[in-house]
Amino acid sequence: MNIFNIIGPEMIGPSSSHTAGAVRLGNVAYEMMLGAKPLRVKIELSGSFGTTYKGHGTDRALIAGILGFKSDDEAIRNSLKIAEEMGLNYSFVPTQIPDAHPNTARISFECENGLKGRVMGASVGGGNIRIHEINGLKLDIAADSPTLLIIHSDTPGVIADVTNHISDFDPDNNICNFTLSRDQRGGTALMTIALDNIPKEELGTSLENIENVQSVILIKPV
Repeated sequence: MNIFNIIGPEMIGPSSSHTAGAVRLGNVAYEMMLGAKPLRVKIELSGSFGTTYKGHGTDRALIAGILGFKSDDEAIRNSLKIAEEMGLNYSFVPTQIPDAHPNTARISFECENGLKGRVMGASVGGGNIRIHEINGLKLDIAADSPTLLIIHSDTPGVIADVTNHISDFDPDNNICNFTLSRDQRGGTALMTIALDNIPKEELGTSLENIENVQSVILIKPV
């Protein structure tokens, strides 16, 4: 347990669950965009997110995260206006996702360059989140350590190539957790690699140069 589990993160807004955690969920979508400009975003809100998102500022927090703002950025208060000025077409859809945590958001986006993606996760308190789905692939990670999400072809040798590359590129870092999910044998797969320390900035780009790796997303802890 770290100090943020006790006192919570630095943040703008009334609630670590409805604001700081929501920003971090939006940040995952932002990282998935790989620097592309978002054109359309649909945000499905389940449970208490769906019933209280306006009053608690969850809508502003999610959009702020999607735009790349962090939980302590004062621009969160004006994120909806900023998004409109940028030409972002966004919508919020209250719904009920079966068996989902009460503070769950499912974010679907389309970017100017045609890139599309979807992430589903929950804000579980203290600014902490759990990610349950990336582009239709199921997972369950807390993201309380620096975590690499590596989307790749389910091809023999890719896991060894990736883990060896991390060891060679950042030898002072250490993999503390690893999971793999895939839609089907030989299809698209998702490696989830948690590290002891935030990796060097260039690691993600270098991993994307590995054959059969499609994209790399880094989720930083609170």
